[in-house]
Amino acid sequence: MSNFLNEAREIQSDLATLRHHLHQEPEIGLDLPKTQAKIVAALDGLGLEVTTGKALSSVTAVLRGNKSEKTVILRADMDALPVTELVDIPFKSQINGAMHACGHDLHVSMLIGAVKLLVKNKSQLNGDVVFMFQPGEEGFDGAGHMIREGVLSASGRMADATYGLHVMASAVPQGTFTTKGGTMMASSDELHVTVVGMGGHGSQPHTAKDPIPVAAEMVSALQLLITRSFNAFDPVVVTVGQFHAGTKANIIPDTAEFQATIRTFSAENRIRIQAEAVRLCKSIAEGYGLKADVKVVEQYPVTVNNDAHADFVAKVVADLFGTDGFMEMPHPIAGAEDYSRVLEAVPGSYIFLGASVDEDFMKSEVNHSPRAKFDDSVMYRGAALLSELAVRSLNEMV
Repeated sequence: MSNFLNEAREIQSDLATLRHHLHQEPEIGLDLPKTQAKIVAALDGLGLEVTTGKALSSVTAVLRGNKSEKTVILRADMDALPVTELVDIPFKSQINGAMHACGHDLHVSMLIGAVKLLVKNKSQLNGDVVFMFQPGEEGFDGAGHMIREGVLSASGRMADATYGLHVMASAVPQGTFTTKGGTMMASSDELHVTVVGMGGHGSQPHTAKDPIPVAAEMVSALQLLITRSFNAFDPVVVTVGQFHAGTKANIIPDTAEFQATIRTFSAENRIRIQAEAVRLCKSIAEGYGLKADVKVVEQYPVTVNNDAHADFVAKVVADLFGTDGFMEMPHPIAGAEDYSRVLEAVPGSYIFLGASVDEDFMKSEVNHSPRAKFDDSVMYRGAALLSELAVRSLNEMV
């Protein structure tokens, strides 16, 4: 057993300081120059092969071990959300309308911690480690961009294993890790619908072709489609988050538009709901003599953990923190991740870490809330686990 846990405790305050600096200057999307600069500065002098992205502000760092026959990727996302922070903390966001409300500042800090631990214990590495600092997770497909720029073979060969870590402001006990084999998170796509009718006066609807009730029927019919056409044990979620039509109470508009998010937990249902949703909306419009422009905007696939790697994570967590440090994840969640693209190509596991500041973690504000709070004190645990996974997976899993 390595000394990663003790060594991680020793750098906990450094990780907290870095996290606070990142938190104060959050950046959104694929272009994160200040965040990138902080990461590059933290990696300086550690003997890594560091490259930055061409189409995005990514950072990829390679640590060479004793051999270069195997490679493991450790990933952290680094972008913030378009949220105005409502938490009164000393290191509150200084950028109005931007906040690290999903804990990506902790992810970066924990991965920097793992870098330092692994550099210090380089003699234990029977292979190479690729550290993947990724922008644009929040809807910009940063993982896809980094894959296209070659992150999966950054060591000179295709990676053999991968691990990623995500903090949770609620739902998971503080300091506890959880994961599961198979599907862990849902796919994410969007349905965009424009119903095209013919405007007119609200007092004479028979002289117009009103798109609003037709669009409203589509919204209801999509829910009926799910409950009567899809297996309840392989869930599908369709939520309409935008609906726009009209300018005044007595004017029938030409068009009505709505957008929905679609979540599925299997690749099969993802394909099927896309086709069925388009068919249903077009058919309803046609039934009323209107037209509908319907398209699906694909985003992220289902996040699927390799069963053996998920079991391996549970074992390593128990070895480091005791059996109380791990909680079996009971079921997938409907959130989505572009890290799913990495897991499609490389066997590995995504992991959640509870970072609630409240004793009753189930009552904490959730990730993405402007009031979300994350406990710094869990970061040494994340850094230690990532380091241990890298060392042991190169020996035991690949």
